[in-house]
Amino acid sequence: MEIRWFGHSAFEIVSEENLKILIDPFISNNPSCQVAVEDIGADVILLTHGHADHFGDAMEIADRNNALLIANHELSIFLAQQGFETLGMNTGGSCMVQNVKITMVDAQHSSDIDFMEEVAPGGSAAGFIIQLENGYRIYHAGDTGLFGDMKQVIGEIFKPDMAILPMGDRFTMDPEAASIAAQWIYPQKVIPMHYNTFPIIQQDPDHFVELVKSKSPEIDVVILKPGQTYQE
Repeated sequence: MEIRWFGHSAFEIVSEENLKILIDPFISNNPSCQVAVEDIGADVILLTHGHADHFGDAMEIADRNNALLIANHELSIFLAQQGFETLGMNTGGSCMVQNVKITMVDAQHSSDIDFMEEVAPGGSAAGFIIQLENGYRIYHAGDTGLFGDMKQVIGEIFKPDMAILPMGDRFTMDPEAASIAAQWIYPQKVIPMHYNTFPIIQQDPDHFVELVKSKSPEIDVVILKPGQTYQE
């Protein structure tokens, strides 16, 4: 399994059976991303919500790769109206793509489609639990604040092996809240995201490492630079 971070909340996961999963592909307008959108492929694209810095280049990449787009029900209708193959979901629901199980979970955030001339409803923001072919579970939290179900549902029921958590503050959790989320979820590994893309969400990842270690020393914090790949 490989995970590549493109900066912000954009990740590529390549499974053991070589399924390419792209999450929140904010690429061409992402100042921290050094990869051209034309060089990114995908079999399936997951969208956590409708904001431009997450929806990003989803339609261009899906069109070029004939990729399946997975999002909440409202976003899936919007995408289907543009002619794309979509799979709509809602909180608590799951689907199978080849041998990978994808479950939609709550996130505390807004989700309107904000990149068109008129802002349109975009359903509810979400996170995803991605269970790979070997059973390894990755939790991508999307944009969210801290909420109790991170402990009672995501941590205690889904038990992810890896959690990818936002920590930029202003629009999501800050590093302190993200370290509490890590403590509640208690995965083996945590990757921080949604920070340092813009000055307004500037954070020090080393401080996040210190916060996690002070609460949960057994958790391994993986700090990636945009473009870097982590292998498991």
